[in-house]
Amino acid sequence: MGTTTFSGPIRAGNIRNTVGTTVGTDVANVGYVVMMQTHTMDLSSGAIAAGATDMVIPANSKIIDVVVDLSTAANATTNLSVGDTVGGATTILNTLATGTSAGLKTVTTQGGGTGEWADTGTADLKLTVTNSAATTAGVAVITVMYAQAYNTVVHP
Repeated sequence: MGTTTFSGPIRAGNIRNTVGTTVGTDVANVGYVVMMQTHTMDLSSGAIAAGATDMVIPANSKIIDVVVDLSTAANATTNLSVGDTVGGATTILNTLATGTSAGLKTVTTQGGGTGEWADTGTADLKLTVTNSAATTAGVAVITVMYAQAYNTVVHP
């Protein structure tokens, strides 16, 4: 199957502007398409201070969620952190404990760094993932979901 690349942001809906009060006829219904990027991390390689990923979140994006899936069980709990590589000032996820059982890990405000989700800023963010503990087994799939260029538009 082929793929298509857009320069974005992608918005969808058939009524761009509100001019009345009748839903489905004259009330705006355009929204942003949610984008995602994923990085797979082999936890068996031990603690990684700042492992670079191929994930680059476009400038002015709004991070919506981070999903951590321990696709292969780990033999020890480790803390995963996700942030940028340029200056290291932006923390997307701060020390999320993976546990040892395979499956999805819940990211909440207790995951840390969620205050940086509102606006990624005026420059692209190249993300790194940090694994705090040496394990000998485990694979984590980290997915970051975002709305591209969401913060460049005034929203009602």
